[in-house]
Amino acid sequence: MSAGEERLGRLSEWARKRPSSIEFWELFLTSERLIWCFVGETFSSALLRADMGERRRAALEERTIEELAEDDERNFSIPVAALERVRLVRGTRFRRARIEIEWDDEPGAMTLYNTKAGDEQTALFERLAEERALEGVSIEVEAPSSLFQLLRPGSERTDSGNGA
Repeated sequence: MSAGEERLGRLSEWARKRPSSIEFWELFLTSERLIWCFVGETFSSALLRADMGERRRAALEERTIEELAEDDERNFSIPVAALERVRLVRGTRFRRARIEIEWDDEPGAMTLYNTKAGDEQTALFERLAEERALEGVSIEVEAPSSLFQLLRPGSERTDSGNGA
């Protein structure tokens, strides 16, 4: 961390779906890096359900940037210079919002979904898109696609739908 590193935003209440569990993450974007903070995990089995990360999530607010990066062995950071794209796909009544993050190192991309208690944070994404420290990063806010958009008159759909 350099002396000039500052917090730009916190992406709160996001989850990563795994085959047998759901991981809960808080992301902190600074002028130099994106810090991924692991806050908890719950399992698909009802018998193994655990804390959804609420206690750890609350404790992160008081931590310094360096403490955030070192808080858990699963935490990791991606330098801003390596970030390529951060895309928020807004939620609907039936689908939760998601963020897709791409960077130029392995694994190279990850998708997180908003938790039930989370806010999709559209205003934060719009503000980050204007941030000077993130000039080389494509930050996008996108409306969700839907079947209704495809069927709307004037849409880009060109086939007649009858196989012809």
